[in-house]
Amino acid sequence: MFGNIFKKATTVSTQETLNQWIKCPKCTSLMYYKEVEAQQNVCPKCNHHFRISAEKRIASIVDEGSFVECDATLAPVDPLKFSDKKTYKKRIEDAKAQTGKTSSVMSGSCTIGGQPVEIAVFDFSFMGGSLGSVEGEKIVRGINRAIEKECGFIIVSASGGARMQESTYSLLQMSKTSAALNRLHQKGLPFISILTDPTMGGVSASFAMLGDIIMAEPGALIGFAGQRVIKQTVGVDLPEGFQRSEFLLEHGLIDMIVNRPDMHQTLSDLFKLFNKKVS
Repeated sequence: MFGNIFKKATTVSTQETLNQWIKCPKCTSLMYYKEVEAQQNVCPKCNHHFRISAEKRIASIVDEGSFVECDATLAPVDPLKFSDKKTYKKRIEDAKAQTGKTSSVMSGSCTIGGQPVEIAVFDFSFMGGSLGSVEGEKIVRGINRAIEKECGFIIVSASGGARMQESTYSLLQMSKTSAALNRLHQKGLPFISILTDPTMGGVSASFAMLGDIIMAEPGALIGFAGQRVIKQTVGVDLPEGFQRSEFLLEHGLIDMIVNRPDMHQTLSDLFKLFNKKVS
């Protein structure tokens, strides 16, 4: 009996110890989690940028205490009664239970460097950050608020693409958000697109690549189809680093690569420049 008690205690203690350490998927270094958190979830050994939640992303970008969430009650429905291995309704319920969120986008108002900005941030943990009707609606409402307030707009993308459980409803969000961004452009207001790991599919094929400034985190996977599909289609080996942010910068598809700890100051400087141009 006592042997089982001690065995259980040892197992729990060992698990708690393991939970305090993080292994970097790029350089395989084993690090104390607080060491990584202190670097805004960036590996201090190789600069690998870990995926982070929308809340942590917002905290790292906006002025402290300035973010006010909007449209938090918007939640997806199942208009097509879609089912594959699971029903879409069950997938939504599971995602809500696992993440505590109702959609893959958090949006709201904030300031960056004291300047008013509207922002929409994808969270990959909710159904792979997929773009559905609710996500598109949150983005469009954010754009409308930016137009009303005459301020800039930011989208931070972390998505596998369109949410195919919503079929055409999801694909329509590509044109819906792009049209809204055109209205923002016509008003002479800036849109900054931030690409993080991963930014793929219908997201990369629409608003993610429409920014006045397109920036990315180091090493982010950015593209439309996966490398395996592309290789099978074109029948040739792909270049090393293909679809990574460094490759895209070298070939002129994005404007800059910014380390996460530098993102706040970079955005603040850019919006100051845009505001001078507008005035």
